[in-house]
Amino acid sequence: MMKIKSNQTRTYDGDGYKKRAACLCFRNESEEEVLLVSSIRHPGKWIVPGGGMEPEEEPNVAAVREVCEEAGVKGTLGRLLGIFENTDRKHRTYVYVLIVTEMLEDWEDSVTIGRKREWFNTQDARRVLQCHKPVQASYFEALQQGSLSSNGTPLVTMIGGEEHSPTYNINQSSRSSIR
Repeated sequence: MMKIKSNQTRTYDGDGYKKRAACLCFRNESEEEVLLVSSIRHPGKWIVPGGGMEPEEEPNVAAVREVCEEAGVKGTLGRLLGIFENTDRKHRTYVYVLIVTEMLEDWEDSVTIGRKREWFNTQDARRVLQCHKPVQASYFEALQQGSLSSNGTPLVTMIGGEEHSPTYNINQSSRSSIR
């Protein structure tokens, strides 16, 4: 199902949830510093860059596109942390890890809407998101769980069985560089 918005086409899954994609954008592979962007709806608040998927767009491609538009970064796309559901807003967001390799001086959202970006250590980012974006704060729980169970091996966390099952399966991942 699709719905045309003034500046984009919204896509929905079979349950009527908006399909979204996002990335936790890290400064390097230690995954200790993450890039957040300013919220347009709530000035002074920070969010994880991400947005709606276009029709026929794969989640990983949408995630890379969205972080370039919103945060002005490019990099190496890593593992899928999981699919996170926001029942209040009826969103399902595919969240990936991205290691930043390039930061644009000017990018789409900085020029058109004055969006800002800032590096946070992961604990501060989680705390900053907890009050107004608790679902986004939960991305860091999945990140920590993946790190604790992987012993340094890159993982992909995928919803097991059906696409929307709440159980996670851990599988090996290969990394690809997307520019």
